[in-house]
Amino acid sequence: MKVKLKLARVGMSMEEGTITKWHITPGENFKLGDILYEFETEKVTNEVEAEDNGKLVEICAKEGETIKVGEAVCIVESFNV
Repeated sequence: MKVKLKLARVGMSMEEGTITKWHITPGENFKLGDILYEFETEKVTNEVEAEDNGKLVEICAKEGETIKVGEAVCIVESFNV
């Protein structure tokens, strides 16, 4: 099953974040707990871990791109449906 991962709000005043680094590339498999990407807010840099086993299908927000909370960061295919 393909799923869009969206930028989550990590602070009450957070409205957007900038993708600073991708740790995987499209077509690459990942495991639960692997770091998928990092994003930066006004105050801190956050690492986003995989919540399931799967494969990165498409990157929707490239490194250096600033997106709003709730916008798609990437599309993944979950292996544990």
